[in-house]
Amino acid sequence: MNLAALLLASADSSPESIAVIEGERHVTALELRGLASNFGGALSAAGVGIGDRVAIASGNDLAFIVTYLGALWVGAIAVPLNPHSPSVAVAEELEHVGAKILVCGRAGSIHLGIVGAVAFDALMGAAQSAPLVSSALVERENSDVAVLLYTSGTAGAQRAAMLTHANLASNIKQVLDDTGLAITPNDLSLGALPFFHVFGLNVVLGVTLVAGGKVVLIDPFTAPEAIELIRKHQITVVAGVPVMFDALTSADSDLGDDLRSVRLAVSGAATLSAKSSTAFTQRYGVTIHEGYGLTEASPIVTSTASGGAARIGSIGPSVPGVEVRLVGLDGMDVSAGDPGEIWVRGANVFAGYWGDPEATQRVLTDGWLHTGDVAVADEDGYLSLVDRLKDLIIVSGFNVYPAEVEDVLRTHASVVDCAVAAIPDERTGEAVGAWVVLKMGERVDLEALRRHVGSRLARYKIPSKFTFIDELPRSEAGKLLRRALTL
Repeated sequence: MNLAALLLASADSSPESIAVIEGERHVTALELRGLASNFGGALSAAGVGIGDRVAIASGNDLAFIVTYLGALWVGAIAVPLNPHSPSVAVAEELEHVGAKILVCGRAGSIHLGIVGAVAFDALMGAAQSAPLVSSALVERENSDVAVLLYTSGTAGAQRAAMLTHANLASNIKQVLDDTGLAITPNDLSLGALPFFHVFGLNVVLGVTLVAGGKVVLIDPFTAPEAIELIRKHQITVVAGVPVMFDALTSADSDLGDDLRSVRLAVSGAATLSAKSSTAFTQRYGVTIHEGYGLTEASPIVTSTASGGAARIGSIGPSVPGVEVRLVGLDGMDVSAGDPGEIWVRGANVFAGYWGDPEATQRVLTDGWLHTGDVAVADEDGYLSLVDRLKDLIIVSGFNVYPAEVEDVLRTHASVVDCAVAAIPDERTGEAVGAWVVLKMGERVDLEALRRHVGSRLARYKIPSKFTFIDELPRSEAGKLLRRALTL
């Protein structure tokens, strides 16, 4: 089974249906398959064969989609990279996975000086100007690796997660089998999440193509342009991260029904605050469903849409076909209401880390993926994230989860965003440090902030040091880069 066949199946069932919209260009399902086949021929002519790694440095554009599908088409392994990373970092990633070629779209053109890099337009031009090597779809085994995605998730240091054809196809099916998350051929999805991230790659792009829907591309994301695209195309599905939804909430517009066409809004990759969720719903009348996933799970594990009700502060129950356990430090399942590490099992769980069997062994036990994320479950099976195990702060032997303190800080009227992390303390070993973003032009008294936290949390959880900054360090997927916080 080749994942490309699944992603391009609409070319047989509804060939004239629109699959991708980029600006004024509307690409049909049949046209998209032709582009993938042609580009696969160009890759073959360039010496790319079964199992070779094809790196992609491109934005959310047709060049990325065609390169991705073309690489899968010829049985190669796609390696999506952040096109905005420094060339030194990209070169290191290429060496790590032994990439045969790096295909650069517009956003990745800064990397054309790297050995092995080639412009997408050059390859596509060659594919369209002359007959090339056979571009017949190459069959693959379910267990063959389809994609390598870099992640700094469960194993700590950045590693390349091996996602097989079956892993990615399984999670697409798990999402489409979910009555709350499933989309139809009538849906239009906003393609704003970066495709080099698994959320954008397999949930936005993969699920939409398999369902026979349309992906409307936007790159880079800006709230005004996103709103304009939603209005113009009557977009029905918006998947995003909290910072995207915050930007949409704050966007300058006189229309309260800008998002009236949206029937499903889902947030992931980072925790959505109650303040952000409520503000978005109040402005647009659209409820955001929060979910949980990770690269190593291809990625979706849970969603409040699966349970049918969006509960603020919850990531919902698991989607169909995915098993979840909450495990204590003693290796035993915890009781409802008690925190435990999320373990995941299912056909969507990855094959391991590229070239790193030791890291793979640390996170996989008898098919169970140890996520490193801590959650509690209620009697209905709805999960609520507590924090990551590695982010735990231990103050005089007492556990402090950063998310707990962050949630309280965000309720302060002057606080826009915040992050909490451990800082060294001679007396207690570790103490709580807080990095706070205030509303424009506002100031706040430190003691008032401490009293605000102390009114809801124990004394040892009150930050001993506050640092006020203009913006928190986040990845392009919106995830907080806690390691980048400095005193």
